[in-house]
Amino acid sequence: MKGTVVYRWLGVLSICVAGALQAQMPMGEAEKAVVAQERQWLQSQKTNNVELLAPLLAEKFISTGMDGKLTNRAQSLAEAKATHWTRAEYENVEVVVYGDAAIATGVFMGAGTDSKGKPMDDVERFTDTWVKMPGGKWQCVASQGTAIKK
Repeated sequence: MKGTVVYRWLGVLSICVAGALQAQMPMGEAEKAVVAQERQWLQSQKTNNVELLAPLLAEKFISTGMDGKLTNRAQSLAEAKATHWTRAEYENVEVVVYGDAAIATGVFMGAGTDSKGKPMDDVERFTDTWVKMPGGKWQCVASQGTAIKK
């Protein structure tokens, strides 16, 4: 029984130390590439320029919106083109890389009008899944947004 408790504590301690070391490690090339892609995505929203967004999304991209609705790449680009942001910002963007895949998380805050012309003021936590494609280019394959209550 005591051995089990010791092993559990050693496991917890190992995880804490590994997490602390990872938090202190400088950002690698993959993380920098994905952060740059996230910045480009934000710039597409700030400038209402869907042409900046299109190359970031994989052909089989899928998005789960705050309403739970799934949209594919074409639908997502059409919605982005019809949405007009007057304010768009990110907070707390973090990227964790797993080989040729990466998860980016953060908070998006934006205001403007949606694709139907309805005013919106959104605060959402997002999770974007990125994959390093053949040829070395990172593209987003999935995105999920969850509303944060104000």
